[in-house]
Amino acid sequence: MIMELVPDTTVSLTDAPVLLLRIEEAAARLGIARTLMYHLVRTGEVESVHVGRLRRVPVACLEEYVAALRARPSAAGE
Repeated sequence: MIMELVPDTTVSLTDAPVLLLRIEEAAARLGIARTLMYHLVRTGEVESVHVGRLRRVPVACLEEYVAALRARPSAAGE
């Protein structure tokens, strides 16, 4: 009996990238305190969205925030 190998084409939910982060998770990704993350969200420096009554930070918004930080002239005048 010959068995044909068929690649597995099912997508596991655990393999899917996370799109929305809790405030605590977003803070951990940036390596900052939770209270600073809340401040960044409250002031609009980092965009967030509501999902029902929950507030979440899209991963793309964290990347945009970091890109904006990198584009700012440094305080040292570099």
